[in-house]
Amino acid sequence: MSQTDAPADQQDTRAPRRKPESLAKLKKSARKLFVERGYHATRPQDIARDAGLGHGTFYLHFPDKRACFLSFVDDAREELDSYLRERVGDRRDLESTIAITLSGIFDYAQGNPGVLNAAMTDEAVIDAEGAPAPPLLHRWGSDWGKMIAETAQSREVIDGYDYEIVGQAIVGALHQVASEGFRSGRSREKLEKNLTRFIVRALKP
Repeated sequence: MSQTDAPADQQDTRAPRRKPESLAKLKKSARKLFVERGYHATRPQDIARDAGLGHGTFYLHFPDKRACFLSFVDDAREELDSYLRERVGDRRDLESTIAITLSGIFDYAQGNPGVLNAAMTDEAVIDAEGAPAPPLLHRWGSDWGKMIAETAQSREVIDGYDYEIVGQAIVGALHQVASEGFRSGRSREKLEKNLTRFIVRALKP
């Protein structure tokens, strides 16, 4: 009796699990190599080899390296968003929301070294190979804009702001401050405190 003729409870169920398992292995290895080597120095065959899979398996899941990288970026964004949602909870007051969000971003970055830097690779490097994808910083700016807009409902924010612009400005400031803080050796506590005060004072009536 062939496998397809066997009763359902006797059929080999290993094959259907291979695809999600191999995808998970590829994603784990891609994340590791994109962080360690960067986008250009990582090849599809390197990812497959690190995952313990054949080169052809990579192309069963991703059409090219660019698609694999954008999947890594989406996963990193969702992971950070989930991490921050758990911390912020139902808070709606401006200062604590910003302070906890900034603290959460720094905690995530320290707990996942290199992930955010790798995920923020200049989109021009990636988009030379395909249709433009929304840059991660731009998407985070939109997320910040939505958060500020929600806070504005409690009248803690000056009326008349374009929250999308404000969100992009906050992300730009955060990115630059983190880079400068690392270069200059300023303490994380000082960075968080000053950036929180700056943003709150700029937004409050």
